[in-house]
Amino acid sequence: MSAIQRWPARRGGDKGDNPELSPYAQAMERGQPYIRLRLEVPEAIELGDFVSAFTSLAGEYDRYMRAQHPDAAPDASLYVSEVRKGSIEAILIPVLATLPVVVEGMSQALTIEDFVRRYSSRISMFLWPSRSLPEDITKAELKDFTEQVAAIASVPGSNIELAAIEIKKGDHEVKAAFKFDTTQARAIEENVAIAKKELEHRSRADHERMLMVFTRSDVTTVAVGKSTGERVKIESLSDRSLPLIYASELAEEQIKHEITEAEDNVFKKGFVVDVNVESRQGRPVAYRVTDLHQVIDLPDNDG
Repeated sequence: MSAIQRWPARRGGDKGDNPELSPYAQAMERGQPYIRLRLEVPEAIELGDFVSAFTSLAGEYDRYMRAQHPDAAPDASLYVSEVRKGSIEAILIPVLATLPVVVEGMSQALTIEDFVRRYSSRISMFLWPSRSLPEDITKAELKDFTEQVAAIASVPGSNIELAAIEIKKGDHEVKAAFKFDTTQARAIEENVAIAKKELEHRSRADHERMLMVFTRSDVTTVAVGKSTGERVKIESLSDRSLPLIYASELAEEQIKHEITEAEDNVFKKGFVVDVNVESRQGRPVAYRVTDLHQVIDLPDNDG
């Protein structure tokens, strides 16, 4: 992706073939579809947040193209097209003009429309606490989500809008769009932070599919990553009963269900889990559960 640039568009011309025009003006004159990012802020914002809002969009576009159209060029140029009091607008122009009109069966306009719709669906997951992260989510993508909304989250009364634009006979038509305000941006920041912690522990589980049993249960719900009042034993790792820490909201929800709602006694059940082992001076001191795979009934030892 090129550096952020600012070019004045020129009306008229010869369909974008005039070499004297800037690349931006040429793209506008040839009617190339583009993606518009608009920040509406009632006061000054941090320069770093301003830049990140635009570069994170380019990063997400690059990620989309590599996944959906691996044979097409993912490059795009990003231009600051308008700056005025209370509003900053940037335009991302995908480098599609050098490709065939159809990219894997999709026109240029449909490609950017599909990108905006997918991006909207992807980032909108974090408007609420995530119960299950997509398997293909990455730390880099979560970082882009945070940077995308940082400027809006930090300035009350702000909003951000992303739109796929198609030019038809000189008219700039919005084909797909999504918009977040400050409250929504802060929710995304908070829930992405939780997801980062869950992804971190998911990606480095020390032991997979271990049989865990409860020796002490507690119905109290605590924040992900905090020690609970529960104790569990994993005999293949230690003969001691150790404190339980949930590294995943989904795993906590599933296990708490077995404690509070299931008819059977939780002490008669086994939990097949992935865990990280917290150690001190070479001795395990706690188990951090990252995933729950299965709940099984333990054999009755009274018989």
